[in-house]
Amino acid sequence: SQRPTPADLTPSWPDSPSSDVAGEVARQLALRVRQGIGGHSVRGVADIAGLDEGTLRNVLSGARWPDLRTIALLEEALDTPLWPVRGSR
Repeated sequence: SQRPTPADLTPSWPDSPSSDVAGEVARQLALRVRQGIGGHSVRGVADIAGLDEGTLRNVLSGARWPDLRTIALLEEALDTPLWPVRGSR
């Protein structure tokens, strides 16, 4: 069976917290990516990170689980840590 997406694990992605620990990490990560993108375009950030634009849009929408490589590339491109600090969840 297919596992639920991060957006499936919260009533209102990304505005509502998730009761699922992994879903909450994904939600907080997506919020940090949005904040890091700021006024830049999603396409522009994806290009800088060396990612497909669809991959970045899927992370932001909660349609897919981000993998470690995607997170690392986004942290480098945005020059900001994205992984939520334990205890901030």
